[in-house]
Amino acid sequence: MSSHAFADRLRSSAIRRRFRDPELRAVLWLGLLTIVLTVLAAAQVGWLQVVPVAVLTVPLLLGAVLLGPRTLSWFVVFVMVMIVVAASRLTLSDRDAAAIGVHFLLGAIVLFVAMRRTYLGVGGLSDELMLLDLTHKLDQGAIPPMPSGWLADSAVLPAGGTRFAGDFVVAARVGERLEVVVVDVSGKGERAGTRALQLSGAFGGLLGAVAPAEFLPAANRYLLRQDWQEGFATAVYLSIDLGNGAYEIRTAGHPPALVRRASTGRWEEAESNGPVLGLIDDVDFDACEGVLGVGDMVMLYTDGVVEARGVDLEHGIGNLVATADHLAVTGRGGGARRLLEGLSASSDDRALVAVGRR
Repeated sequence: MSSHAFADRLRSSAIRRRFRDPELRAVLWLGLLTIVLTVLAAAQVGWLQVVPVAVLTVPLLLGAVLLGPRTLSWFVVFVMVMIVVAASRLTLSDRDAAAIGVHFLLGAIVLFVAMRRTYLGVGGLSDELMLLDLTHKLDQGAIPPMPSGWLADSAVLPAGGTRFAGDFVVAARVGERLEVVVVDVSGKGERAGTRALQLSGAFGGLLGAVAPAEFLPAANRYLLRQDWQEGFATAVYLSIDLGNGAYEIRTAGHPPALVRRASTGRWEEAESNGPVLGLIDDVDFDACEGVLGVGDMVMLYTDGVVEARGVDLEHGIGNLVATADHLAVTGRGGGARRLLEGLSASSDDRALVAVGRR
């Protein structure tokens, strides 16, 4: 093959790859749509007289959804030029001129959004889907598959209906050992959610990589290194041997875990103490140890589940266990979510995990 033929094949391959770019295809279709609508708006014959210049707002808004920040900036300028071209062919009243001014203002707003997207490095549907995937990962708090004889369920409910939450659940199973940590980051909603996204990845890397006694100290050192202005978090950590049911529970400034004994039908508070994460270096976290028998269950939760204005902590815990008994959390079919939804409404993020032995 000659060098010229090889170069032609490379150029042809590059062009084909370029045209497979979804953003390029989108801007070409939107550009064609804009030109067609400009022609229709400028043509003042027959039924075309009813097509307003405002119809060019449609490709403008579609571009704001589909295009990345750099392409969107040029596309907005193109649409504004097309509006001027269409308007120059018409006899405009004062009302029409004011409407076109509003469209230019809308274009300026879209340009501002594009510049913000450029600063953030986020634009178009693909990047928004990436953020959606990240928030879904944070929200679901999935527990790994459990062996026969065990059940587990978890749920996270962000405050205010947003997809971002400062509460999150991370779990890992290494052989016969299950490790779960429920974390409450300072703040709530979107502000806390960004920190929670970072911490969930870091804590997920620690689970199973360090000994149970070292998990919270390592998490504490990680938060101290971040030097955040609001850089503290509370956590409850569970490590359980799925072979014999032996467990260790450690807390860091967090509400106590609850253990239900099948022999008595009563819930007990797991007594463990430790300071919140991210404030004090070189601290120890006491462990509450025990064994889950058949029918026993342990429940981890955040303070938004049990705290409310005018309600003390003990009353909130009592309400939680009463609701859990009433709904009979089974670890199947979203029982943890139904439990959170069955409690009184809260303005705080909420997370809950239930692990039990059948």
